[in-house]
Order: sequence, then structure tokens, then C-alpha cells
Amino acid sequence: MATIRKLSGKWQAQIRRKGYPATSRTFTKHSDALEWARQMDRRADRKDLDGITCPDAKHATVHDLIEKYLTEIMPSKLSQEVQTYILRRFQQHSLAKKHIQEITAQDFAAYKEERLLEISATTFNHQLGIIQHAFETAIKEWNWPLRNNPLKFVRRPKNDPNRTRRLSLDEEGQLLKEIENTRNPHIKPIFLFALATAMRRGELLRIKWTDINFTTNTLHIPVTKNGHPRTIPLSTHALAVLNGLSRKEKQAFVFPVSDNALKLAWQRLRDRTGIDDLHFHDLRHEAITRLVERGLTVPEVALISGHRDYRMLFRYTHLKAESLVEKLG
Repeated sequence: MATIRKLSGKWQAQIRRKGYPATSRTFTKHSDALEWARQMDRRADRKDLDGITCPDAKHATVHDLIEKYLTEIMPSKLSQEVQTYILRRFQQHSLAKKHIQEITAQDFAAYKEERLLEISATTFNHQLGIIQHAFETAIKEWNWPLRNNPLKFVRRPKNDPNRTRRLSLDEEGQLLKEIENTRNPHIKPIFLFALATAMRRGELLRIKWTDINFTTNTLHIPVTKNGHPRTIPLSTHALAVLNGLSRKEKQAFVFPVSDNALKLAWQRLRDRTGIDDLHFHDLRHEAITRLVERGLTVPEVALISGHRDYRMLFRYTHLKAESLVEKLG
């Protein structure tokens, strides 16, 4: 019998029949999910489900598990582009060739030591968490023959200390000067809008003109990292960026740039200026800190940034001691 459920604004239809691995697909419309489910039920009744899913779980490799996860689960995720890249790279590792019942926690412990020579502990923990969820899905939703999730028994390294990197005014000037030579005309307004709104990269690239209310000077962000939509006020600086853009007909997005294109453009810009250790996400960090320095209260900053836990917000607000001297007298 097919079941349909709503996931992150989309509809996932899943069919389970004895003797066959669970099969699911994700749709934007409920009616499409319902129609696919009916078709699959009819095929199941005719015993015609062979060849429509990944290889039989009894013979599946870790690569097969990841592939099924990418096909069935990833479309419903907000950060699917980044997570897909991580899982595709993992599929190229020798561990992915192993049978799902042969892979062990010891295998992943060795993988951990290998990866920590290339990436930070925080990044590794994030990537391992994605792979762990794929295994968890195979056990709980697909009923694959795994005794347990091997990732649960891998000791995680301690996350790196929270970043306190701030963008100096000199660095901002260097970036603005060099950004004029960037071939992509959208990079400069994205940079300025990020500093004016403290929005995440993914949120910036999903802004639609219909999300902006120029009467109330607000921007509605319907899809966020934590799943809670928010509406933020737009400063004069943010409005100036929007008013400086040319809005083409039928162009839904304010910044029609892919995540990868922005990532590459940012890396090239940073390399040309010679600025070291500056991530695009640091612009959000800097914007939030500047809001606090301007005198906004923590609840007011949280309304803009989208933080629901004030303790998390404090990680982003690194005030300079010099800025408090005048207040202390």
C-alpha cells in the first residue's frame, strides 16, 4: 500500500510491498504524488515492480545505499546541492565499494583519520552526519538488512573553536574595489546585500521579487535553514541595492546565480585581493555583529538573523573591546 507524506514543502510517495525494497519519489504537487502512488500500486498488484529500484538490498554496496538516498531523500532537502557534492565525493572512496553488511565502525574510524588530514574537525563532523543519516534511513525506512548503523560507534573529533573572524573596513574596501573587475554582475549586489541583511548564502540566492514588499520595506524569507519562515526589515542600504538592480521580465529571482557560481566567484575574488581565511559565511557573522554594535537588542537581531536560540546568536556577536570604551567612560 502506498503512503504519501509532506516533507519540506514537497510530497513524498512511498510504496512498500513484501519481497521488494521500499520505493519512493518526491513531487512538488500532491496530485502528482497521488497519481504515481496509484500507478505503483497497480504495478505491484501485477507483480511488475522488478527493475524500478536500486539493486536488491541483500547485494547492495555502500555506493548503492548512497545512490538511493540521493535519488529519494535528497530532493526534499534545503541544502541539497552541498550535500549532494559531499555524498558524490564519498561515493568515489574505496569504502563505497564495500557491501553494506561488511562495512564497520572501524572502517569509518580509519576514514576519519584520513579525512582529518584534509579538512577541519567541524567540517568532517558535518559530512559524517550526512552519511550517518543515509544509513539510518536505510535501516528505518527501507528496512535494509543492516544489523546497526556503523556511524553511531565512530567517535567524533571535537569541533574547532567558534570562528571570531571579522571583516575589517580595510578588507571591505579592498573587496569592493576588486569586485568591480568581477565578470559576474550579480556578485557585487550579493556582497552588499549580505552585509545589509545578515542572510545566509542559500537564502540570498532564493530571494524572489514577489518576496519583497516595497510598501512596508520588508522581505519575506519563506524557506530557511531551521525551517521557520521569517520576515525581516530592509535598511536603506539594502533597499539601495535592490533599487540598483535591473529587473528583467520573467526573472523570478533577484539574484539569478547558482550556489556553485557564487562559491567560485567568491574564491576568485578573495584570491585576487590576497585576503586570508575569509569565508562568505563570515559576512553574515559580520552583519550580525554590526547590528549589535548599532544598539539593536538581542531579540531585534534574532528577528533579522532568524536565530531561535539566543545562545547560538551570541556565538556570532563578537564585539570589539575598543567599541565599548566610550560606553564605559
